[in-house]
Amino acid sequence: MADPLSCTATELLPLLGGSGPNATAAAAAFICGRLEVVSAKLSDATYAIDNTYLLFSAYLVFAMQLGFAMLCAGSVRAKNTMNIMLTNVLDAAAGGLSYYLFGYAFAFGGPSNGFIGKHSFGLKDFPTPSADYSFFLYQWAFAIAAAGITSGSIAERTQFVAYLIYSSFLTGFVYPVVSHWFWSGDGWAGAAKTGSNLLFGSGAIDFAGSGVVHMVGGIAGLWGALIEGPRIGRFDRTGRSIALRGHSASLVVLGSFLLWFGWYGFNPGSFLTILKSYGTREAYYGQWSGVGRTAVTTTLAGSTAALTTLFGKRFLVGHWNVIDVCNGLLGGFAAITSGCAVVEPWAAIICGFVASWVLIGFNKLAERLEYDDPLEAAQLHGGCGAWGVLFTGLFAKKSYVNEVYRGRPDRPYGLLMGGGGKLLAAQIVQILVIMGWVSATMGPLFLILHKLKLLRVSREDEMAGMDMTWHGGMAYIYHDEDHETSHLQHDQFKLSRIEPGNTTPTPHV
Repeated sequence: MADPLSCTATELLPLLGGSGPNATAAAAAFICGRLEVVSAKLSDATYAIDNTYLLFSAYLVFAMQLGFAMLCAGSVRAKNTMNIMLTNVLDAAAGGLSYYLFGYAFAFGGPSNGFIGKHSFGLKDFPTPSADYSFFLYQWAFAIAAAGITSGSIAERTQFVAYLIYSSFLTGFVYPVVSHWFWSGDGWAGAAKTGSNLLFGSGAIDFAGSGVVHMVGGIAGLWGALIEGPRIGRFDRTGRSIALRGHSASLVVLGSFLLWFGWYGFNPGSFLTILKSYGTREAYYGQWSGVGRTAVTTTLAGSTAALTTLFGKRFLVGHWNVIDVCNGLLGGFAAITSGCAVVEPWAAIICGFVASWVLIGFNKLAERLEYDDPLEAAQLHGGCGAWGVLFTGLFAKKSYVNEVYRGRPDRPYGLLMGGGGKLLAAQIVQILVIMGWVSATMGPLFLILHKLKLLRVSREDEMAGMDMTWHGGMAYIYHDEDHETSHLQHDQFKLSRIEPGNTTPTPHV
């Protein structure tokens, strides 16, 4: 059997050598048949390349769970390490089932109304012409990232059953509704909405989720931490802040680098495809260029925020603190996530600089209000995420907006780039509705858990540490001198703090 892609002179000459319309038609049919086969092969290759790109991006975003786990573990005291690590595992596991059963359908189950999706429960009738399994996996990785943010806010004092309940509810319902509003073609407020009735003629641009992911997780964590109250010993009787430092800066740095690595799937991967020509400039410029630019803006915003935090905290408190620098880095990433694809690299530097001061300011406010968030998750993801949404409304560039959201050349763009205030208005609406929706759903959930005594552990368990009281043993054989209820026996090996002595060592002669 002849290869359908082959086209030899021996096959073509008899058709061209004939006379009359029949010979000409036969030659045309032969050539067109071969071209159709080539076109089909190219289409198959495009689908394969784009799905491979999206799968690779999903793997990177999922790897951020390991970054969250390391960051959380290093930011809590050693006596709660196993507890926080287990909650990170359960965010992924419980979120996987809830997103499969309900979450994906609520988010992208179209056709639907503007509020919530209503098809593809349990991935029924899947894949569709608009979505394949790689898209589901990618969106699931985003959903569990939001749940992971929340777990950091309520660390070191929350009952295990509460994690299971809130994580499933957040990934199965609360987060999917928000992602439907801003990312689905049917959503009422998104820039990608099909049809002509866009919010302020633009729709809110939240390309990779400063609002959809980071604000949702941060505000959910805010309500959890507010209802639970601060950890024992976090503030003294006069309201003075007392640092309850995490036990491992090494794990914090490791987690931060893993999150940095994963962000290259989080932001550039949100293009969903890569093999796409814009057809507006030279042949070398296309969606692959937008992907690269997005990686650059992500890098610059995070780097600027890290350096600004380094020198800012040095000026304010007199220390070069690696933990603060890591949090500043992540705050810059959370902020640029909204506009990463539609702003110039120089604007990303502005984004990171402001994000650093937003984080520092919210941390100061949290101390004054006696709000306790062990990972600064609400301040970092909620505060910097909100700034990122506003930043997009100020600095989105017209040409980039038209490339990413095609079909409307007159679409509004950034206020400071000459595009008027309509996009900024849409961004403000996004911030307000996310705050309202998450508060109206997660706030009552945490309050109900609190009333049922399912939210916070007992004082005794919190003082002893949840590793020993809830999980059957400690992550390390470790002695924490700031609590006197250690369950370690004196004959066990102990790691203790080494304090500087007051004596001057005798010099060697």
